[in-house]
Amino acid sequence: MSRPVRVRFAPSPTGPLHIGGVRTALFNYLFAKKHNGVFYLRIEDTDQNRFVSGAEEYIFEALEWLGISPSETVGNNEKFGPYRQSERKHLYKQYADELIEKGWAYYAFDTAESLENHRKQHEAQGKTFIYNWHNREKLDTSLVISTAETQKRIASGENYVIRFKTPVNETLHLHDVIRGDIKFETNLLDDKVLYKSDGMPTYHLANIVDDHLMETSHVIRGEEWLPSLPLHHLLYKAFGWNAPEFAHLPLILKPIGNGKLSKRDGDKMGFPVFPLNWKNEDGTISSGYRESGYFPEAVVNFLALLGWNDGTDQELFSLEELVEKFDLNRVHKAGAKFDPEKNKWFNHQYLQKQSDESLAENFKQILSEKNISTALSVTDEKLIKIVSLIKERANFVSDFWDLADYFFEAPTTYDEKAVKNWKEETPNLMKALIVELEKISDFNASALEEKIKPWLLENKVMPVLRLCLVGALKGIDLFQLMEILGKEETIKRIEKAVESL
Repeated sequence: MSRPVRVRFAPSPTGPLHIGGVRTALFNYLFAKKHNGVFYLRIEDTDQNRFVSGAEEYIFEALEWLGISPSETVGNNEKFGPYRQSERKHLYKQYADELIEKGWAYYAFDTAESLENHRKQHEAQGKTFIYNWHNREKLDTSLVISTAETQKRIASGENYVIRFKTPVNETLHLHDVIRGDIKFETNLLDDKVLYKSDGMPTYHLANIVDDHLMETSHVIRGEEWLPSLPLHHLLYKAFGWNAPEFAHLPLILKPIGNGKLSKRDGDKMGFPVFPLNWKNEDGTISSGYRESGYFPEAVVNFLALLGWNDGTDQELFSLEELVEKFDLNRVHKAGAKFDPEKNKWFNHQYLQKQSDESLAENFKQILSEKNISTALSVTDEKLIKIVSLIKERANFVSDFWDLADYFFEAPTTYDEKAVKNWKEETPNLMKALIVELEKISDFNASALEEKIKPWLLENKVMPVLRLCLVGALKGIDLFQLMEILGKEETIKRIEKAVESL
């Protein structure tokens, strides 16, 4: 690479960070780390009408949770600061003026009403109104009025915008790292607004100026920005600057049906599309991966594989492995289908990697929230043992309660289908079993299996014993269960079942 790698993630604080934006941040992070470069974050808040309070803080918190925080950003190592576009607005007017001086831009005084009239006239003729080369000299612009008149109107406070003057009859041959060579005809492009009447630049001007001033080497962004590539290329040309390399990532598609995964799809379809919970203006909560019980490593892993792979069948990657293997040339062009069930599978894999001790601590929080006392003498040691026995069947720590509630609450009801195993002679057999259990001094799983299992098999009451202890025909190995419950609680539950059934 000809220059040091500097890549950026440049979100707008207009709401919660969509999972597609997170993937863009991740790919930029991986690319930077792979090439010993810099990953920086710039807040693009030039559209003040769409600014949402709390959104900026949400972005930083989400990236920190995922372990992909930028090395330069607002308030941190601001080498090319400020990193908030609204604090850079004094910069952009001079660049807009420079484009006018060079003949690459012009003033446009058209009112919203006049533009709307033009659109309606075109629609009436079955045409689409495009503000570009074929009509810009027929509209209210500095291209058709004198310089003196233009300056007079500006000085009088009349509203204007500055538009880019797209070249006529040119074919642009551009290159995208992911998509290869792409061709654009300039006659099909519109003259985008670069500078607005409110004194703020549009995304296009601010983005190019900032990327240049912040020495961005590669622009890695979503496919939705591909139509802006010719304008951005022309802006670099107009300023006489070297353009960065561009790479447009494939869309993340809905799990079912067609189209891009939207912010509204998540809760509607029953899965998160945001990294963290977000409280909406109406008080409702849009769910996030963190609060839904996902491990950040699992989210990073499944996002990395949305549109990229390393050419092998490997599916589980640590962040360090992703950095080592990441290559923009292996990013796909086609959209990547979002698969919520596969995402759960990833979380399951990462849950298995956690230590039983840390999972037990997480489970403790759940028990505390449920006001579960330690009446059944479940020590930390026993809790760790319980976790080790149930985690194989869990996708989330929140699944632990449904998988292990019977350890903490003795059954008060019994599964109707399982009760069919309860025969006329069962009460006497259960009483006899209690006598056998009383004889065992070493109440551990191996001793119980050795001394009780033959008796249970001979009398065909193993399902019945599970029913007594759990209230249903579910749960872990019966002898492990009895060891954790202990002799006193095991016998108490058998007695309760005999009495109830």
